[in-house]
Amino acid sequence: MGVLETLLLTTALAGVVGTGLGGLVGALLQKDSNRTASLLLSFAGGVMLSVVCFDLITESIETNVGLGIVIGAVALGVILIFLFNHLIDRRVNPQVMHIDETHPKTADDLDELIHADHLQHHRARKDNKFSLFMAGVVMACAIALHNMPEGMTIGASFSIGDGAMTSSALVLAILIGLHNIPEGMAVSVPLITGGMSKPKAVLITALSGAPTIIGAVLGFLIGEIGPLGLAISLGFASGAMLYVVFGEILPQAILMYHSKLPAFSAIGGMLVGLMIIFG
Repeated sequence: MGVLETLLLTTALAGVVGTGLGGLVGALLQKDSNRTASLLLSFAGGVMLSVVCFDLITESIETNVGLGIVIGAVALGVILIFLFNHLIDRRVNPQVMHIDETHPKTADDLDELIHADHLQHHRARKDNKFSLFMAGVVMACAIALHNMPEGMTIGASFSIGDGAMTSSALVLAILIGLHNIPEGMAVSVPLITGGMSKPKAVLITALSGAPTIIGAVLGFLIGEIGPLGLAISLGFASGAMLYVVFGEILPQAILMYHSKLPAFSAIGGMLVGLMIIFG
């Protein structure tokens, strides 16, 4: 199997299969557990932090293209993902009744993070098909912004190993697949509650993981350009993932389950990440 085929298969399993499995669980149970999702997300976030900070960014610096370029690429990844998310939230949040001035300034549930609650709101009001379509587009964009950086980290990791499967790429793929399970549940449950058939909801949920593949290909192709491309790819993907972890996953995990356990779960994830990288 060639390099690109291996990359596509790996990210498809992490993105499409992981999200689709979550959609299937959501369809069968039609409920989710905030406690389980919170601890799973915070643990995955902790491991991702270790891989990003102690592996990917380190590899980016070791390309010797200059620390300024690496820092700039990381900052660009953070800023772009933040701006895109901010634009979507600013446009959509006022339309959802329960998100007002008393609401936390970040999502406190998975369906808010990917704006599945926005689609559910339009379905409950029985709005016209165009409104439902636009709500679906918004949800797809939110999921893409969440999944593409994850895919880029896998693709950039492949570039580190000259196209071979590295330990960091494998770990990231497994983690992304696991953390996509509760995300898939958050997609499928409101779709089914809104009247969509279970098979169709599971299929749409699985397809929502496809942006992971797009991100992986972009990260790999940029990294293959040369040392400068590799540094930019690793830096940008790392910055995007840092924003996803600190700006979305960890705050959301703590708000979903009001306890100290998400913090301990994230710390445990970081220690596991260190053992994987240096063990």
